[in-house]
Amino acid sequence: MNREFAVFILSHGRAGNVKTYQTLINQGYTGKIYIIVDDEDDMQQSYIDKYGMEVVKVFSKKAASAFVDPADLQQELKGVIYARNYCHTIAAELGLTHFLVLDDDYNLFAHRFEKDGKLLSCKTKRLDDVFECMNKFLDDTGALTVALAQGGDFIGGVDNGNFKKKLLRKAMNSFFCRADKPYQFFGRINEDTTMYVRYGETGHLIFTTMLFMLNQGQTQKNKGGLTEMYLDSGTFVKSFYSVMYSPSCVKVAAMGDKHMRMHHQVKWEYCTPKILSQKYKKGG
Repeated sequence: MNREFAVFILSHGRAGNVKTYQTLINQGYTGKIYIIVDDEDDMQQSYIDKYGMEVVKVFSKKAASAFVDPADLQQELKGVIYARNYCHTIAAELGLTHFLVLDDDYNLFAHRFEKDGKLLSCKTKRLDDVFECMNKFLDDTGALTVALAQGGDFIGGVDNGNFKKKLLRKAMNSFFCRADKPYQFFGRINEDTTMYVRYGETGHLIFTTMLFMLNQGQTQKNKGGLTEMYLDSGTFVKSFYSVMYSPSCVKVAAMGDKHMRMHHQVKWEYCTPKILSQKYKKGG
């Protein structure tokens, strides 16, 4: 298929530390990259000075707010949701057919595989090929969006459950998209979880592959971006945004081993319609 593809990196307040940009290049991506910055960012000009007008795309946060239900009464336009919901508009303006949306703090892309009962990883130098496969997967499945796994999805190794499933019905931190299939994120914080739950409830396909992953910095230790919002409100408030939208299948619960924290928990049996095997189809 003839695709016009580009990677969007969403960034705010980190003009000197857009890790994802160099990681993409170091690991073999040779296509177009755009850094998406809002017009309320004090470092807007610093981004342009470092990366150039051709790479940095500045959007109006006020204009983007027309696409956003923040789920609160806060007057300030805080949060990455404004950029996320405006990406389809930017893609259309650039004449793209497909695009990938990433955050700005990724330091690794890697294959995950099982060998001798252990879950191993292998850093790739062929991101062009990986992204081509993910775009084909998006097209072939008819999914709304597909994503790469995160490091946390593999906690527990081969027997953690996720790896054996191969596919999860969620998408977080990376979003392969088609320009002709726009969708929205909901809620100022935890917008990715709320998105895949809301669309999952209505039967849309959203997938994460467990065969390939990205790795990012610790959210609350990396200055800029959403760090200040998380530190201000805590993970309980962050997670509760998803509960407000989908109380029938999302709750807030303690998560972790030695260091517990509050986190959202999705009850999948109450969320997504089940995909039945063709063998159950009746004739006629």
